[in-house]
Amino acid sequence: MKLAILSCGPKCYSTRRLRESAEERGHEVKVLNTLKFAIDLERGTPNLYYRQKELADFDAVLPRIGASITYFGTAVVRQFQEMNIFCANTAHGILNSRDKLRSLQLLSRHHIGIPKTNYVRDKKDVLPAIARVGNAPVIIKLIEGTQGIGVLLAESTKSAEAIIELLQSQKQNVLVQKFVAESKGKDIRAFVVGNQVVAAMRRVAQGQEFRSNVHRGGMTEAVELSDQYKETAIRAAQIMGLQVAGVDMLEGADGPQIMEVNSSPGLEGIETCTKLDIAGAIIDYISAQVDFPEIDIRQRLTVSKGYGVSELYIPHESHYIGTTITDSGLPDQDINVLTLYRGNSIIPNPKYSRKLEADDKLLCFGKLENMRKLISKENKRKRSPKVLKLSEQAQTGSETDTDPEDH
Repeated sequence: MKLAILSCGPKCYSTRRLRESAEERGHEVKVLNTLKFAIDLERGTPNLYYRQKELADFDAVLPRIGASITYFGTAVVRQFQEMNIFCANTAHGILNSRDKLRSLQLLSRHHIGIPKTNYVRDKKDVLPAIARVGNAPVIIKLIEGTQGIGVLLAESTKSAEAIIELLQSQKQNVLVQKFVAESKGKDIRAFVVGNQVVAAMRRVAQGQEFRSNVHRGGMTEAVELSDQYKETAIRAAQIMGLQVAGVDMLEGADGPQIMEVNSSPGLEGIETCTKLDIAGAIIDYISAQVDFPEIDIRQRLTVSKGYGVSELYIPHESHYIGTTITDSGLPDQDINVLTLYRGNSIIPNPKYSRKLEADDKLLCFGKLENMRKLISKENKRKRSPKVLKLSEQAQTGSETDTDPEDH
């Protein structure tokens, strides 16, 4: 495998370890400075130049995009994708995770724990927002902060209001977030590669510091996560669209609470703590994908005329509850169930003898026309997630009014 590591810091621990691990496995690897690329756009032939020379062929790319170069860095990654070169993390996934507000918006529609959060711009909305997250103490975060920078704890409502007003006066976008007191200055960093957690550590803040980041002086200890925490970390990375991610979670009273999903997680702290070869796990995953790549069905299969991918939801009042996938009639309508999401569980390629339950979500591939018929008119008007609820027209097999934007 010929691998390109995109990094502006070739001597930093993470980049060195990734390069060493790739070379130990017999792969050819180059560390390329992300800022030295030129993106060449021409009809039908997307291309890249590196240091004024046309880029050599690569089998895969491992992006290590710093927060300060997100826009240009993701543009380079996107160009690699357009050239059909496998990228361990896509530009879309990196952008999703880099924006704290966007990442929480994506996570909030799934059954994953997140601290209650508010985002406001108007000064009049600040006090109601603080009240909605449970009153002081509250956490105040800059939307694009990293490594604990731009994360503040306000002990009182008055101080929270003053901090937010000051940050907003400096044109900073801030989030107001519930303070999870039971976490007591601790959090979990789970390192996800592909569809598994390859390592995990607990970070503990020192002294009066409430932030547990290693960069803030936090202490670490290796931990073995429960299935609930592992599944939550994997799902969070998948929702972001990341294959390599550091998922930070608080240990809340009701289970894991996702704080952040990092698309370029550092290796030094967690490898030192756990004594595990995490860099090797990343390289092995990339190598396996090059040999046998997974296809992004959302991008590839929708090109088939009349066919596409959609998510169908089973509401509590649905008559499908208790029926099997076979008995639901979906296969007979040329609709294939690819994945079933149930609570925190992900069930790929579910058996068609499996019975459906309320709140199940089905990722399906099939005829878009048939899937649209399964969505009630009431649900279309609300534009909520697609609900597997037959209207009278669909039950009799007649046409229903559809809006192209509904799918």
